[in-house]
Amino acid sequence: MPFPLAVLVSGGGSNLQSILDKIEAGVIDAEVRVVLSNKPDAYGLVRARNRSVSTWSRPHTDFSSRQGFDAEMVRVINDHGISSGTGAVLLAGFMRMLTPEFLRAFPQAVVNIHPALLPSFPGTHGAADACDYGVRLAGCSVHFVDEIMDHGPVIIQAAVPALPGDDHEGLAARILKLEHCIYPQAVSWLAQGRLSVRDRHVHVQGAQPATCGQNALPYLASPGLEQDFLPKDA
Repeated sequence: MPFPLAVLVSGGGSNLQSILDKIEAGVIDAEVRVVLSNKPDAYGLVRARNRSVSTWSRPHTDFSSRQGFDAEMVRVINDHGISSGTGAVLLAGFMRMLTPEFLRAFPQAVVNIHPALLPSFPGTHGAADACDYGVRLAGCSVHFVDEIMDHGPVIIQAAVPALPGDDHEGLAARILKLEHCIYPQAVSWLAQGRLSVRDRHVHVQGAQPATCGQNALPYLASPGLEQDFLPKDA
C-alpha cells in the first residue's frame, strides 16, 4: 500500500508539485491523501485539485485559538487515514508554527523544507537573510519538525554558491531548484522506512556519499541524491 501523506501549504505549493510529480512518475511509493491550508486562495490547493487530491482550507482566524485550528487539522488528517505510526505530514510552505498538540499527534512524522542551511537563517526569509548576510554558500534543508522553529533533526541538505551581486530572487531561485530535488528524496526515504533518529542525528539506511553537480547548477547534497532525484540541468 502506498505510504499515506498529508501536506500543509500556505502559498504556491511548488514543493508539493515536485512530490506529486515524483509519485505520478512511480519514483515515490506514496499517496498524497489530503492537502490542507490556512489560506483558501493558496495555489497549492489548485495543484492538489488538478491531481484529484482532497483539499481542506479554513482561515486560521476562524478559530479562537491556535490549538483549536490545529486540532481541526488533526481531525481532518486522521479522517484521511494518517495517524500516529501511519503515514506522515509534510509542510510545503506552511507559514504557521504548529502546536505541541499537533506534533504529538504525529510523533517523528512531521517534515519541513527550509530555504537555508540550518541552523543558520531560520524563520520566514531564509534565502533573503543569507543573501543580505553575504554568505558564500547558501542552500536548503529538509528536517523533522519539533516545537522550536526550524530546529528539528536534519534529514538532508543541499548547498549552492552564493555569488557576489546575487539578489534575493536570483539566489532563492537556485535554492528552489534543489528544494525540488531534496524534498522528494527525503519523502522517498521516509516512505521506504529508511530513516531513524538517534541523538538528533538522522541516519539513512543505504545512504550514498554526497553528490555534486557542476555546469549550470553547481551544488553539493548530503546525503547523496539517488538517480531519480538529481537536478535535470546539473
